[in-house]
Amino acid sequence: MTEPFLRPRIEQKGSRPGCRLAIQLPSRELYQKIDMDAVEQARESEFLTLSLPPLAEDDPFFAGKKRLLNARELKFKFLVPLHSSAEEVLQIADQMVQTARILCMNEKELYFAGDDDIGPFSPRNEIESLNLILVIISSSISNVKDKAVEVLQLLRDTTIAMVKSVGDSNIHKMIATKFSTDSEELLLKWGKDHGVRTKLKIAYFEEAGRGAVASEDMSIGDIALEIPVSLIISEDLVYNSDMFDVLKNLDGITSDTMLLLWSMRERFNPNSKFKIYFDTLPEKFNTGLSFGVESLTVLEGTLLLEELLQSKEHIRKQFDALFPALCDNYPNIFQQELYSWDKFLWACELWYSNSMKVVFADGKLRTCLVPVAGFLNHSLCPHILHYGRVDPASKSLKFPVSRPCEAGDQCCLSYGSFPASHLIMFYGFLPEGDNPYDVIPLDFDAPEAEDGGNQPPIGENVSATHMVRGTWLSKVDEAHAYGLPPRLLAHLRALLKADCAGLRPRTPEDGIDKDVERNVLEMILSIFEPMLEGICDSDNFDRNNSSWDVKLSLDYKDLQRRIISSTVTACNCGLQMLEDM
Repeated sequence: MTEPFLRPRIEQKGSRPGCRLAIQLPSRELYQKIDMDAVEQARESEFLTLSLPPLAEDDPFFAGKKRLLNARELKFKFLVPLHSSAEEVLQIADQMVQTARILCMNEKELYFAGDDDIGPFSPRNEIESLNLILVIISSSISNVKDKAVEVLQLLRDTTIAMVKSVGDSNIHKMIATKFSTDSEELLLKWGKDHGVRTKLKIAYFEEAGRGAVASEDMSIGDIALEIPVSLIISEDLVYNSDMFDVLKNLDGITSDTMLLLWSMRERFNPNSKFKIYFDTLPEKFNTGLSFGVESLTVLEGTLLLEELLQSKEHIRKQFDALFPALCDNYPNIFQQELYSWDKFLWACELWYSNSMKVVFADGKLRTCLVPVAGFLNHSLCPHILHYGRVDPASKSLKFPVSRPCEAGDQCCLSYGSFPASHLIMFYGFLPEGDNPYDVIPLDFDAPEAEDGGNQPPIGENVSATHMVRGTWLSKVDEAHAYGLPPRLLAHLRALLKADCAGLRPRTPEDGIDKDVERNVLEMILSIFEPMLEGICDSDNFDRNNSSWDVKLSLDYKDLQRRIISSTVTACNCGLQMLEDM
């Protein structure tokens, strides 16, 4: 992702500021690398060869993914006997899924995966992996016949069933309290009059405000929403306005900041092409950037408090650098009543919470507002994963579903693999369910290079930035893993070994070095016990009568306490286990 406009510069390690609708493009590029020669070679043989795209050497996590693929002896080409039993076909399908999961891993999924963990790693990863396999099957089925078609159909049905199972096991249904009002109906009509095609309607949910609901059943690959390029709000609108003649001469101003200033004026332009769109936007976005004093007080002891304070300070400095100077020097373009601090903050929240990164037909990545698409809410188990590239043939932005969505169900997409702090700060909500990307970052000094089983995996990024998440998410069965990340433990073992003069590196044959293990767990406890003490109890607050921001702060604090407490408990249990050995 490129940096959005007015990006707060968070100094705290591990913070992830950003804007809405983070683009998920990697697997689209993977699709383009499918080797169809294998299908040709297998046409007249007794085998059907299916090929997943190879691991790209420019993948930022190439070394880690390659290590996992090698450790599990996974491959990219699969020979399927045409006279296989259903059980044999399903075994091959399982191997394909394991490979696809690793290909589709992101940084955090890779970090927490143990060598014996075959997945699933997250709902997002699972849906993307299965859709990758479906692309391979769909591309192959038109090039074969007879028995090969039957085999591919079995694989396809099995994969679709797995996709449906992911959705069924991650259901957090919200009940619509009412459907679109006059303003939303006007927006949909305006959109359709200008070329929008959609299988969605707008509804209100008590837990999430407005959202998009399927107006009919949608299968994998169906287009839920299609927006013509002419309705996408991008930097080109600024370049063609009178405002650009002024802004282009300002030192250091970005196109994203120009867009923000343009939208502040366009919001109140009665003749704007986008007037109906701006009229449907809320008066308040209720993101973390609007948190009041009481809610910030609740966050005492959390990293989110520091991130919010830094973000607010950054935005305020940006405003002060622009105003009132622009209003004083160019009053005809920057009317003072349209460029107050409150309206500036509103525009910041609009772009942070509703913008998306879009790759246009010219290959350029732009920050945009996309009318109607802003109603799609985020889910940890999204229906829509890939939506960030303009189709050059239709000159439109398409939102295909990657898992089925029944009529009447809320249709969601993925804003990105973000932790709770990011989602609260820029979007103003906590997602339903266990978020595998809720992590607490840790920084350590890098250990001296040494051989042996204590070193981080060879060829991987040996950055000293590590992380923990709730131990209830751990599926690692390795001895003495304690529910903690294997890479964190390996790093600390190596760090402590390097500090112990005369102590040779541990090898698998040596077994567990109890002294080092004890020191590792005590080091982690020394970090997390003060954190736990620093987060006061939330029971003293009256949640039912609290404001929205206080409730959200309390929910976040409870989540942080749960993660920290699980880490402390894991370490104490590990120490007791060592004592009993």
